[in-house]
Amino acid sequence: MNHSPDTPLRFQCGQIMKNRFMLAPMTNQQSYEDGRLSEEEFHWLTMRARGQFGLVMTCASHVQEIGKGFSGQLGIFSDDHLEGHQRLTNKIKEYGSLALIQLHHAGMRSTSELIGQAPVCPSANEKTGARALRLEEVKQLRDDFIRAATRAKKSGYDGVEVHGAHGYILSQFISAEINHRTDEYGGSLGNRARLLFEIVDGIREACGKDFLLGVRLSPEKFGMELSEIKTLCLQFAEEAKIDFLDISLWDFFKRPEDEQYQNQTLLEHFTGLDLKDVKLTVAGKIRNGQDVKQILDVGVDFVSIGRSAILHHDFPVKVIENPDFKSIETPVSKHYLLKEGLSDSFITYMGRWPDFVEASSV
Repeated sequence: MNHSPDTPLRFQCGQIMKNRFMLAPMTNQQSYEDGRLSEEEFHWLTMRARGQFGLVMTCASHVQEIGKGFSGQLGIFSDDHLEGHQRLTNKIKEYGSLALIQLHHAGMRSTSELIGQAPVCPSANEKTGARALRLEEVKQLRDDFIRAATRAKKSGYDGVEVHGAHGYILSQFISAEINHRTDEYGGSLGNRARLLFEIVDGIREACGKDFLLGVRLSPEKFGMELSEIKTLCLQFAEEAKIDFLDISLWDFFKRPEDEQYQNQTLLEHFTGLDLKDVKLTVAGKIRNGQDVKQILDVGVDFVSIGRSAILHHDFPVKVIENPDFKSIETPVSKHYLLKEGLSDSFITYMGRWPDFVEASSV
């Protein structure tokens, strides 16, 4: 089942990705505070399409104004955002890349300073000051995810990824630690995951069978239970409504933190699942050509590249031309990152990553 990184990939919806490289959705704080696309964000994303990523995904883009998770976040909650998105998708597709937007809501991971009111959560959360969503608000949230997907289709995106990972609102619903609801959205795993599956069903119905649809999940941290996430993956495979699963591993070599699952690496827990026609992508410290080969050789369908895509806008070209290619060593200078299409605000944000940007150059 091993794949060459330059082999095209056909999804069950019929869309074709020209190679096995996806630009991972990455926080970059480059857009306008009202969610409109900035010139800086446009430049960063289209430069990766020019660098031959087969699929270019935006940063997490919030589907409700109160779902904003960080300053300078790209939005998809209003028709005011359409013009920027249309310009972006046109340019990405000019380079032969698929254009996807990641649909997101931060839930309790937002702050009242950022959104001007208490953040929301499946259940009241004392630590974050988040309030519980009322049942009608849960239904509204579902509808706003679906509406954002139809807005994305209207903008020219080939598809969307629903962000159900990293402790944001959909994973807050999935988490038995965080979700203490007693209605149909709480209790059993089926109830806790109900919102995610209703969103997926609604998007498929509203956007049609040829719209590319993925779901991002994380198997650990933020109250996630590995066995439950695997169960959800198998349910997605069985229902055949989505085209791909995007599993965020943090490090594709690592073993699960939970001792009862340490007989396999986290990656093996997912490559061992029968996902039928649903494709699998993973992210997590994929730094060089050998990492790409190793992941594709074990049956992952395509790789999701973050850090190396920041360092090399044309990482796919470099790996396809040289399977032994290695990313530049960090820290790198601000000048280097500007040359690779990052703006000042993105570079400032990258300063949070240890030893990534030379301290003297920020």
